[in-house]
Amino acid sequence: QLQLAESGGGSVQPGGSLRLSCEASGFTLSYHAVGWFRQAPGKEREGVSCINAEGRSTSYADSVKGRFTISRTSAPDRVYLEMNNLKPEDTATYYCSVSDFFSNGYCRPDGSWGQGTQVTVSS
Repeated sequence: QLQLAESGGGSVQPGGSLRLSCEASGFTLSYHAVGWFRQAPGKEREGVSCINAEGRSTSYADSVKGRFTISRTSAPDRVYLEMNNLKPEDTATYYCSVSDFFSNGYCRPDGSWGQGTQVTVSS
């Protein structure tokens, strides 16, 4: 049984912060590159950030660069997304996925998603 689970979402005011977590069941997440993706109502799912298996290389969408930070630990075996200075346009359901990490920073998810965690930014 291979499964991912996202957590840490919530409702915050503009300028607030949240820390999302991604963990795996049935396999070792630290062996893989992992990406964070989000989908807002009526919009396509988009890449937000990605980190390679070693945790030494990261990439970010232009819309979040300077505000979000992706990181990971091996014990516990998790990937995190620290989100600061949140904006209303960050409102979406956030998902993590095992991904291929390319040298140019592009990440291709394998298409296996968890339930996602909802982030709502409003005044």
